[in-house]
Amino acid sequence: MSTKPQILAWITCDSVYVDPATGKHTLLGIFSNLRAKEFPVVHPRMIWFLSFSDLTAGKHDLKITIGIPMSDEPPRTIIEKEFESPGPHHRINLINDIQRLKFEVAGNYSILIEIDEQVVLASTFPITKIS
Repeated sequence: MSTKPQILAWITCDSVYVDPATGKHTLLGIFSNLRAKEFPVVHPRMIWFLSFSDLTAGKHDLKITIGIPMSDEPPRTIIEKEFESPGPHHRINLINDIQRLKFEVAGNYSILIEIDEQVVLASTFPITKIS
């Protein structure tokens, strides 16, 4: 078992349906980038589905930031929340609803996902301009 929380999935989608009888998650409208004709642009709503393992029992803090590397603007925190884990052998699925996320300019945005101030994922999220 790892001493660091492991991210099993990070998926951006339009919606998540959780079956009340089975607890199964169905992800709808999966995407990995955004396109816009003009900037700034505001994306009305997206879900960031995260799945983790190897989390110790107890409360944990999730933080997700987004920004353009080497920009004068500091990264923005878009999610900060507390969640609980029953122990390291359990998978934790978190559904994060992000509404009205604004992008001032096109670019290859960096994403940092932290648990308890420890980076568990550094990735990118491209936002492109279309003609």
